Amino acid sequence: MARLTLKPTPNATPKAPSMRAKRALAQSQRHRPRAPPVAPADSSRRAPSEAPAQSHPAHARKRSAASASPVASGEVPDRVRRRSAGAAAPAAPARGARPADALVSSRHANSDHPRLSKRMGELGLCSRREADEWIVNGWVKVDGAVVDVLGVRVSPLATIEIADAAARHQSEQVTIVLNKPIGYVSGQAEDGHTPASVLITPENRWAGDPSRTTFRPAHLRGLAPAGRLDIDSTGLIVFTQDGRVAKRLIGSDSEVEKEYLVRVEGTLDAEGMKLLQHGLTLDGVKLKPARVSWQNEDQLRFVLREGRKRQIRRMCELVGLVVTGLKRVRSGSVSLGPLPVGKWRYLRSDERF
Repeated sequence: MARLTLKPTPNATPKAPSMRAKRALAQSQRHRPRAPPVAPADSSRRAPSEAPAQSHPAHARKRSAASASPVASGEVPDRVRRRSAGAAAPAAPARGARPADALVSSRHANSDHPRLSKRMGELGLCSRREADEWIVNGWVKVDGAVVDVLGVRVSPLATIEIADAAARHQSEQVTIVLNKPIGYVSGQAEDGHTPASVLITPENRWAGDPSRTTFRPAHLRGLAPAGRLDIDSTGLIVFTQDGRVAKRLIGSDSEVEKEYLVRVEGTLDAEGMKLLQHGLTLDGVKLKPARVSWQNEDQLRFVLREGRKRQIRRMCELVGLVVTGLKRVRSGSVSLGPLPVGKWRYLRSDERF
């Protein structure tokens, strides 16, 4: 019996895929979503013939890197979470600029330290009102950094610098000396009485004013009385735009002498004179020592270093005297001189209180 031999025909042999088919297959594999990882089966149940499939080393490195990424693992860092939520990344400061919280060093952040405006007043640079204006205008530096925010606290050891613009602004401020008549109040109008400031007009300037300053309407802006003088008193009263002058004359620690000529009625013995000089109390506060002496037979001369309301009149009442006339003739080293009643003049550049 003859043996039959089966030979494969050429048509039965599978045809190898073309290069185009290979590329299309690879492309579809790349875009196909990756199946979630499947937990490996227990090795004890695995058949001896089963072995884990070996992947290509390059693919393995990509998978390990992806699994190690915090984004892929679901652990999003803070900076990524803030940006994904729509928060913009903080802008980098301009080169040479200092952030707002670094304008003042950490040693300036102590709540026990004074505010910058108060410290400027303590140093006699300006008044606190002026300091606030200068700070807002960017005219103040603390340890080399511009501070333009109100309320900043500074160390007493901090170096404070003032811009030239502030110095020019301050040099343009004026101080005026007025010989106030009786019947005018020192400050704002009250009870129908006229404030003494209405007398400061170009027409009412003293013809003998030695100052060469030319009057300008701006000189009336911010002009305020630096001290009080009763409505029934006359003499020297100061109006100023300069906070340094106001602080020196009426500051809580002012030691500037004020001299008065006081016409009195009554009898004053030696004991009463000693009480006027030192020993009287007003409103529960003991008065500072005063220099009191007779100017003539009916007029006393007072030199005080404080200014309580109606102080001299009340002092005289305590020792049995009645004041019939009171005139201030000097504040510090500035005297009233020949300035007529109701007239005013500029403070000279060589005068100091």
